[in-house]
Amino acid sequence: MFSDFQFIIAHDNYQSMGLWILSWRSKDSISMSNLTVFMPSVLTLIGIPGLESVQCWVGIPFCVMYLIAMIGNSLVLLIIMSECSLHEPMYIFLGLLGITDIVLSSSIVPKMLGIFWFHIAEIYFDSCLIQMCFIHTFQCMESGILLAMALDRYVAICYPLRHASIFTHQLVAQIGAVVTLRAIILVAPNLLLIKCRFQFYHTTVISHSYCEHMAIVKLAAENVQVNKIYGLFVAFTVAGFDVIFITLSYVQIFITVFHLPQKEARLKAFNTCIAHICVFLQLYLLSFFSFFTHRFGSQIPPYIHILFSSLYLLVPPFLNPIICGAKTKQIRVHMVKMFSSENPP
Repeated sequence: MFSDFQFIIAHDNYQSMGLWILSWRSKDSISMSNLTVFMPSVLTLIGIPGLESVQCWVGIPFCVMYLIAMIGNSLVLLIIMSECSLHEPMYIFLGLLGITDIVLSSSIVPKMLGIFWFHIAEIYFDSCLIQMCFIHTFQCMESGILLAMALDRYVAICYPLRHASIFTHQLVAQIGAVVTLRAIILVAPNLLLIKCRFQFYHTTVISHSYCEHMAIVKLAAENVQVNKIYGLFVAFTVAGFDVIFITLSYVQIFITVFHLPQKEARLKAFNTCIAHICVFLQLYLLSFFSFFTHRFGSQIPPYIHILFSSLYLLVPPFLNPIICGAKTKQIRVHMVKMFSSENPP
C-alpha cells in the first residue's frame, strides 16, 4: 500500500516530489547510520560472557582436548592410510570422520585460545563468515558420515553376504561426495543471506567465543526472519533426516542381532556397533542441548550456553579417536605396532 501511494505522488508531481523522496531517503539513511554500524569490517568476540575473569583457566582444558583430538585423529588417519587391510568402508568412514574432526576443531580452537589467553578479540568480518561456514559445513559433513557408518553397519550385519558387493569403493567415494556437496549446498545460503541482505548492524560485539550463525544474525539491525527460518530449516533437515535414518538402521541391527543363534556372534555384532553408537549419542545429545538452549533457553545463563556450544564442537573430535581406538580391534592392534618394536601377541 505504501509503495502504491509513493507511485501516485511521484506520477502527479514527478520533479518536486521526486526530489523530496530522495531527500527523505537520505535523511533516513543518515539517522539509520547514526544508530547502527554500516557494513563493519571488524567484529569483536568477547569469549564466554560472565566468565571473562577465568577464561585463561577455561582455555587450559580446551587446549588439552584440542591437542588430544589433533594427535588422536591424526594417528587414526595415518594408520588407516598406511595399512592396506584397513582400506574397507568402515575404516574409510572413520578416516573421513577424523579429517572432519581435525578441520572442525582447528576452525575454532586457535582463535578461541587467542581470546582466552592473549585477548585477541578482533576478527575481520569476512574471516568471521568464513569461520561460520567452516563450522556449519563440517558439522553437517560429520552428521552425514555418521549416517553412512550406520548404513554400512546395517548392511554388514543384516546382509553380510552382500556387503562387499554393495559397499564398493566406488560407492564409498560417491557417498563422500554427496555428503560434502549436501553440506556446501545447505550452508552456503547462510553466508549469502548475511552478506547480501544485511548492511546495518546494532553492534560489532559478538557475545560468543566463535562465529556462530545465529550469533552473527542477531547483530543485524534489519529484518532477520528469513535468516532464522532458513537456519532452522537447515538444522532440522540435516539433524532430522540423519537421526531418523541412523535410529532406524540401529533398530534393524538390534532386531537382527537378537535373532542370531550364537551368543558369541551376538556379542561380536554388538561390539562392532557400540563404538559408533557412542559417537552418535555424544554428538547429537550435545548438539540438541546447544540448539534448544540457544533458541528457547532464555532462563539459562549465557555462559552455560556458550560453554556447552563450545564443548559440542570440541568433545566429538576429542572422544572419537579414543572410542575408535579402544573399541576397534584392528586400529588398536596397529596402533600398538606403531609404538612397539615387538609385534603384539
